[in-house]
Amino acid sequence: MADNGEFSFTNKAAGMNLVDRSRLPRIHTHVNKNGICHDDSAQPVKAQTIDELHSLQKKKSAPTTPIKDSSNASTFSVISDEERQKLQLQSISASLASLTRETGPKLVKGDPARKSETPRVAHHHHDYFTPTISVSDSALKFTHVLYNLSPAELYEQAIKYEHGSFITESGALATLSGAKTGRSPRDKRVVKDETTAEELWWGKGSPNIEMDEHTFLVNRERAVDYLNSLDKVFVNDQFLNWDPEHRIKVRIVSARAYHSLFMHNMCIRPTPEELEDFGTPDFTIYNAGQFPCNRYTHYMTSSTSIDLNLARREMVILGTQYAGEMKKGLFGVMHYLMPKRNILSLHSGCNMGKDGDVALFFGLSGTGKTTLSTDHNRLLIGDDEHCWSDNGVSNIEGGCYAKCIDLSREKEPDIWNAIKFGTVLENVVFDEHTREVDYTDKSVTENTRAAYPIEYIPNAKIPCVGPHPKNVILLACDAFGVLPPVSKLSLAQTMYHFISGYTALVAGTEEGIKEPQATFSACFGAAFIMLHPTKYAAMLAEKMQKYGATGWLVNTGWSGGRYGVGNRIKLSYTRRIIDAIHSGSLLDANYTKTEVFGLEIPIELEGVPSDILNPINTWEDKAAYNATLLKLAGLFKKNFEVFASYQIGTDNKLTEEILAAGPN
Repeated sequence: MADNGEFSFTNKAAGMNLVDRSRLPRIHTHVNKNGICHDDSAQPVKAQTIDELHSLQKKKSAPTTPIKDSSNASTFSVISDEERQKLQLQSISASLASLTRETGPKLVKGDPARKSETPRVAHHHHDYFTPTISVSDSALKFTHVLYNLSPAELYEQAIKYEHGSFITESGALATLSGAKTGRSPRDKRVVKDETTAEELWWGKGSPNIEMDEHTFLVNRERAVDYLNSLDKVFVNDQFLNWDPEHRIKVRIVSARAYHSLFMHNMCIRPTPEELEDFGTPDFTIYNAGQFPCNRYTHYMTSSTSIDLNLARREMVILGTQYAGEMKKGLFGVMHYLMPKRNILSLHSGCNMGKDGDVALFFGLSGTGKTTLSTDHNRLLIGDDEHCWSDNGVSNIEGGCYAKCIDLSREKEPDIWNAIKFGTVLENVVFDEHTREVDYTDKSVTENTRAAYPIEYIPNAKIPCVGPHPKNVILLACDAFGVLPPVSKLSLAQTMYHFISGYTALVAGTEEGIKEPQATFSACFGAAFIMLHPTKYAAMLAEKMQKYGATGWLVNTGWSGGRYGVGNRIKLSYTRRIIDAIHSGSLLDANYTKTEVFGLEIPIELEGVPSDILNPINTWEDKAAYNATLLKLAGLFKKNFEVFASYQIGTDNKLTEEILAAGPN
């Protein structure tokens, strides 16, 4: 012990001496007049409890769409915030109202898990709506409404409450869609009433399977009762169609944060001003996909049912959690509503050049629609769903829904880079430790998907609108190898091939396929159209003629023989063809006509070998070419039989013109 009373240890054997503590500087504290020591390095927080401190972290905000034309912005309403919240909850309660009871459920805004938290000092009221009459057990409880949450808030909800939700290495939210990993077209039903019986396409070839009004109401009641039984529901109020003159207000009520985030990305996100003036939606989705339908109910063939009532403007989802049902269900609604306004709804990609020239791309899976419509030299208006009105073209959606199987940074850099915070990754497989996604893994499904806002694409045009199209490009992957790489189409030919919607499946596209199989999908989206295909085709021809657009048929498939014999047309050649279409130079080429299909094909095109422009030149066995050509023509004719008897207008002239434009 040292003389000053403090210990000092030495270890001479180890050659170490510990520092004498008497030489260390002493710690000084400040003493106020009351004799209390305190740390005056920073001002104390303005909170009395830890919950109150947490509440100070967050301030009120509203979701927005990144870029908005301020000239169209409406002024904020003069009503109080409390009154506005009450009206909002009244509207949502009306949406969730049972048809057998007089009122909707009691609603309160916010997460039920946070109801015990200390509120901010400045707020003493609660945002809730209580119906005036209570006639059921469900009226004894409050349902919490999580309204238009941000992606960050939805991440928290998904990770905390939804098993199978994880943040991946890139920041995207990985989720599972349950037993169903794709759409269930055989379980989709449309109410057939006096109006829809006359307006919609029914019967052979139609995707519309009928149900009656009563059965719809039974399923609606089942979905609403399920949603009202939950402690909380997610509500999204959003828009469809970037053209403000023709946009549709949609409300999505769902039970999962995954579904809410998916629709947040896929629909157009309102600004705070637009949200305040939202009012009553034009269309409502009740997504009770975790709850099955009653298989003893009439028209039900499984525990899954996706029901559309166009008169009530409502959609009910039971027995499937696959989010794509909501996206494509709303697309079907637009296929019904838009033609009533003389607006053509289209299942297509769309881009625009620097000079304002717009091109539409139609094509089924495997034709290269995504690859060719995504061009770094052109602005992307949209990748999947569009409207063509007298104002020009507009994207229906606010996001993209991209396939992820075998995705790589090299092949699809834009999609790869879009998979970041805010993106939903469906049914992907990832490393349990690093959370790195393996896009080649098909353990859950081959139909892995990414849903992200369109502004995640660097060259996206915001707002997603453009002038009238200059070119309409129909893509086909002809695995029979007899269609030319590019053909200029007449209006009648454009209608014929648009109605046909041809491509060919090859090995690797579906299991068990060894030889090419022709597949046809009317209007390149038969599963989603509501009216007869010829009605959409007639509208397309009318708009093309009115605004001077040219139709093209581009084959991205095989040349020199069918699949397994010939070779796939090089992507570089197809890109040169597309570039020549965009520039207008292909219009000035010299043309010749092919046999059987009667297609106008260019004799030469810069950057593309002239011998492949006419497919017969690339076949060594000319007899085999002619036989394959006639075989494909026969398949076209057989497919078109279902449309041939449909009369357009008062006479049959247009139908005859379309038939004459097909193979002879």
